[in-house]
Amino acid sequence: MDKKRILFVSQEITPYTPEKIISTLANQLPQDMNEQGFEVRIFMPRYGCINERRHQLHEVIRLSGMNLPINDMDQPLIIKVASIPNARIQVYFIDNDEYFKRKSVFEDAKGNMHPDNDERALFFNRGVLETVKKLGWSPDVIHCHGWMTSLMPIYLRTQYADDQIFAESKIVSSVYAEGFEGSLNAELINKAKFAELDSDVEGWLSEPTFNNLSKIAAKLSDGVVMVGDVADEVREAVTDAETMDHTDEEMTNRYKEFFNEILIEETVA
Repeated sequence: MDKKRILFVSQEITPYTPEKIISTLANQLPQDMNEQGFEVRIFMPRYGCINERRHQLHEVIRLSGMNLPINDMDQPLIIKVASIPNARIQVYFIDNDEYFKRKSVFEDAKGNMHPDNDERALFFNRGVLETVKKLGWSPDVIHCHGWMTSLMPIYLRTQYADDQIFAESKIVSSVYAEGFEGSLNAELINKAKFAELDSDVEGWLSEPTFNNLSKIAAKLSDGVVMVGDVADEVREAVTDAETMDHTDEEMTNRYKEFFNEILIEETVA
């Protein structure tokens, strides 16, 4: 039997970004699933605060070079890779000087959210999907971590719905209790140019707060993992998805069973 493939997409991963629940989980879970027999690939943004020399990042020329139109501007996509320390798993980094050169993750030195975080999210999600297409690697499961990846299910349900690389992919989103205050740029929905949106999703995308982005991920995914004290309105946004509350107890077995349950349901369907 061929190995099942899991594509992990996370806004933060240790040791490249500071240690917190999302970055730690996005580091450990791929390693656990790799040891359980899944074929794994990982993507994250290449923030300017990541020390490329220390973490031995290098550009993958054959994957770099394409341009992604974001808000009517062509932005060059650069792909870099490194290996998670003490693990034989590569991390692919989505890079672009306009969006990721600054020496911070989401906030400036005064704690203010970067005003272009909406475009950074658009570029990151599209960059992941276009790179996976270029790799010719069809994931069975796409597991998204964090608000920055909440647009991934929309892309997969709209622009990429007929793409053969993702035709059989199941979407799992881990939604977290920790997020951000306020809202991303309200023009996000116009910049994204998504077609045929569900009315709920369109409304949430028009006001891209942390909870609304989390609700989009919860509604459009095949599986949803609740990490921490997730808001009730986010939990209520789940429709037909399988759900699981994250706990550290027997984490590896619980996630393995969760992924397999979603994959078995697809086979039966």
